[in-house]
Amino acid sequence: MKKYKLGFLCGFFDPLHDGHIDIMRQAKSMCDFLIVAVGTDEFMQKRKHHSTILSYEQRTEIISAIRYVDQVVPETDLDKIAAYNRYHFDVMFAGDDHLSEPIYLEAEEKLNKLGVDTIFIHREKNISSTDMRRKMAKIIEDSAI
Repeated sequence: MKKYKLGFLCGFFDPLHDGHIDIMRQAKSMCDFLIVAVGTDEFMQKRKHHSTILSYEQRTEIISAIRYVDQVVPETDLDKIAAYNRYHFDVMFAGDDHLSEPIYLEAEEKLNKLGVDTIFIHREKNISSTDMRRKMAKIIEDSAI
């Protein structure tokens, strides 16, 4: 397996779960230095059409405390080329749930032309933030009765 110098991974991590930790662990095992871009509250509203549970500041504090993460930066859009121009990573990591998203596939193609690899990491944990939100909403709904 090729070892990269500088890796880049982004996400909202809201709420953070063990699947996120596993992706960070796998990414860090493939690079010397891992930058994790955390989506801002405004970007979450724009991209996911809902508010965050934890604020950007809370999420960055949590992500900063994870041993696999070397640096946390803000993510304000999906422009991976702009992120590359800012951070000069040699590999971008993403969960394999993004394999069907044209924006990630286009970014992979453009980054490849710049000599940057893209690795879609298999999600070994069967969990998602969306599922967690639904479960929390159900718990709240059930407890209100």
